[in-house]
Amino acid sequence: MKNIITIQHTQSVHHVNGMIGGQGDWNLSELGFEQANRIGENIAKEIDGSKYIMYSSDLLRAKQTAENVGKHLGIEPILTAALREISCGAANGVSKEESRKIFQGPMKTIDDKSYPDAESMRDVWNRLFEFLREIMTRKEENIIIVAHGISLGIFNMLWLGLDVDVLNKCGMWGTSGGITFMREEASEFGAKRVISRFNDQSYSRK
Repeated sequence: MKNIITIQHTQSVHHVNGMIGGQGDWNLSELGFEQANRIGENIAKEIDGSKYIMYSSDLLRAKQTAENVGKHLGIEPILTAALREISCGAANGVSKEESRKIFQGPMKTIDDKSYPDAESMRDVWNRLFEFLREIMTRKEENIIIVAHGISLGIFNMLWLGLDVDVLNKCGMWGTSGGITFMREEASEFGAKRVISRFNDQSYSRK
């Protein structure tokens, strides 16, 4: 039985400077650091001493969010490339103006790539599938995951046991600083996977 809290990283510099995120390595903004600390304070009150393990994308904006949340919980994040945002290939970390010059088209299907050398949503699905399989086999029951908009949106679908092709029809995307609560019910209730709260923005507010 698992309890999982996912945190979409808080405001990053690329949210306000007109640049592409993807796997560009951006710091949090000043507001982003404040939001991450508030999230840590509020989650600490809610879990009330329960022991958690934390995994985070190794990209700076997620790492910094995780570290600032973790210091309120007394835990250090375990960094992994599996939780990185979708790669925008040649557009990683460039300006939105520059990215338009190499834009190949929208991701209408799970196999489309918007930029040269980018990942598709299927690529992200495959690496997150392996990550989810690994954490489900580990003994830790209480898990915090810090990652990005598209990667967590895909993780939501994986958690619910849906097939990758569902991403051709719908999505479940959060926003910066959004907190989602998931749980795996006990075996006597069918071990169903539940999302009990989605993209809760209240944790980053004063």
